[in-house]
Amino acid sequence: MAEALDGEVIRTPRGAYVRCETAARSLPIDRERLARLPGQPPPHAPLVCLDTETTGLATAAGTVAFLVGLGWWEADRFRQVQFLLPDHAEEPALLHAIADHIPPSAWLVTYNGRGFDWPLLVARYRLARHAAPEHAGHLDLLPLVRRVFRHRMADARLRTAEATLLGIHRVGDVDGWQIPGRYLDFLRGGPADPLVEVVRHNDQDVRSLAHLVGHVERGYADAAARSTAPPGDLAGLARAFARERRLDEALECLEAAVSAPKPQPATSASVSAGRPRAGFDDWWQPAYRPDFGGLPRRPPPLPALDRPAAFAVPWTEERLQLDRAHVLRRLGRIEAACEAWTGLIASSGRLGVVAAIEVAKLREHRLRDLTGALDATRRGLAAAERRRRLGRPEPALESNLERRLERLRRRLGQSRSSTSWPTARVASSQSPPPAAATENTRSPSRTYRTRVSVRSCAHASSPRPVTSTAESPTPIRSSP
Repeated sequence: MAEALDGEVIRTPRGAYVRCETAARSLPIDRERLARLPGQPPPHAPLVCLDTETTGLATAAGTVAFLVGLGWWEADRFRQVQFLLPDHAEEPALLHAIADHIPPSAWLVTYNGRGFDWPLLVARYRLARHAAPEHAGHLDLLPLVRRVFRHRMADARLRTAEATLLGIHRVGDVDGWQIPGRYLDFLRGGPADPLVEVVRHNDQDVRSLAHLVGHVERGYADAAARSTAPPGDLAGLARAFARERRLDEALECLEAAVSAPKPQPATSASVSAGRPRAGFDDWWQPAYRPDFGGLPRRPPPLPALDRPAAFAVPWTEERLQLDRAHVLRRLGRIEAACEAWTGLIASSGRLGVVAAIEVAKLREHRLRDLTGALDATRRGLAAAERRRRLGRPEPALESNLERRLERLRRRLGQSRSSTSWPTARVASSQSPPPAAATENTRSPSRTYRTRVSVRSCAHASSPRPVTSTAESPTPIRSSP
C-alpha cells in the first residue's frame, strides 16, 4: 500500500499505518480580518483542517475512518498529511497519530464535520478506550456555505462549492459512493492501485477547506470587500450576523444588498427546456405556468416570519426588505421598521397581509398610534379579501385582523369618551344638584326605597308580580 500511494510505513508499539505528505503550498490568510466574521475562530487559535474517508455513512460502531487527512498553516504556508489504515487491527496507531496533530488550543475546520466526521472519530476513540483529542472550537463550513452561498448553487456539496466559489473543477475524481467499496476490496486481498484516486480525492478535500476559508476572508471580512459581493451573499451574511446579535453589522449588509445594482433579467432563451426559472411570473413568458383552477395550492412559507426560507430560494427585493424590517425592529428603530413594513403592504401574495399586521402591531403597541393601526388593519383586510376572491383565502390572518379591528375600534371609542369626560365633569360641578339627589344623599334608607319603586314601575307592565327585595322572605335550606 505504501509503495502504491507513494507514502511511508510508520510502525509504533500500537501498530502500523501509512503516512502520506504532499509539498507545502503558499496560502496566506489574514486571521485578524477573518475573526471579524460571525462564527470564525479567534486570530491566535491554530486551525487544523480535517476530512475523513470512511467505510459507510453511519457514525456507529460498524463504520471505520480508514483515511484521515489533516492540514494546518505554518506562517503563510499550508501543510497537509494523510494517515491510511492498512487493516482494522492497526486503528489504535492511526488514532494516536491524529491526536498528536491536534493541539488543545486548535480549532477544527471541516465540511459537515460537526455532524459526521468528528462524531465518527469520537466513537472510534471510545471503542479504543481512549479519550478524543481536545480542541478549542469547531468551524464547520457547511452551515456557512448554505447560509451565504446556497442561493446561487445547485446544491451544497463541497465539489459544487469548489466550482461555484473557487473555480476549481475536478477531472477524473472518484465519487463518494465508490470509496468504501474500493477500500473493502483492498482488505479482501485486492490491489492497492484503486486507492490512489481515493487518496487524491481526500487531499483535494482538505485543500479546498483551506481555500474556502481564504475566500471568505478576502471577500467578506470588511465593508470594502463586501461592496462587490452579490446581494444574496450579503443577505445571507446578514442573517449570520443577526444570529450572533450583531445587528448593526447585519443592517449594514442588508443596506448594501438593497442598494446594490440589480442584475439584468435573463431572456427566455436562457431558460432550459422544461425547467422554469425561479421568479418567472410574467404571463407572456414561455415558461409561465397558467392556473387552470382547482384546489388552491399551499402557499410557500414567508421567509424570516415563522421559519427561515429555504436556502435555495433566490433573494428577491421583497426578501431583502423583509429581513431589513426585522433587523430594524430588533434594533429598536420602530419608526424605520414601520416604514419598511408599510412599503411591503403593497406586495403581492400573503406577504402584503402579514406586513399590514406587523404595521398594526408597531403602531398600536410601540408608537401608540391607534388611528394608524386601524388604517393598517383595514388595508390588511382589503388585501386578505383580494386573496380570498382569487381562491387563496387566509383564514388565520383574516381572523387576526378582524379581532384586531374590533379591539382598535373599542379602544378608540374609549379614548374619545375619556377625552370628553373632564368637560362633562366640569359642567356637572357648575350646575346645582337636583333636589331629589340632595334628599337621597341625606337618607340612605329613602334612597333604597326610591330605587325599589323605580324598579317596580319599570316592570309594571310585566305579567309576573314584582316583589321588593326588602319584603321577599329568605328561603331556609333544610338539612339533609
